[in-house]
Amino acid sequence: MIITRRLVLAASFILTPLAMFAQTAPTPGRNDSSINQRKNAQQQRIGNGVRSGQLTAGETSRLEHQEAGINREERGMRAQDNGHLTKQDRSTLHHQQNQESRRIYRDKHNAKVR
Repeated sequence: MIITRRLVLAASFILTPLAMFAQTAPTPGRNDSSINQRKNAQQQRIGNGVRSGQLTAGETSRLEHQEAGINREERGMRAQDNGHLTKQDRSTLHHQQNQESRRIYRDKHNAKVR
């Protein structure tokens, strides 16, 4: 009886930390909010540039094409990992969004107007 209790107690000390670590696996979309927020913000910036006349039709078309490419790549990354984005995938997407953000800024602040 005492040995059984000790075995159960020892097993619980061993299995409890393992259970805690098993629950820390990322869930789909959990860490992707900043990617989605940036997509929305950049679309708003493009829309604002069109409305204000800061972006020409050609600039807008090119920016939208680039955004669509980033979105296609994100879907491909998710398809490879069952709907998940790996840390490397997120890093790649953030880098691409940074580049796109610089393009939006440059196009909105150049001398070309609609």
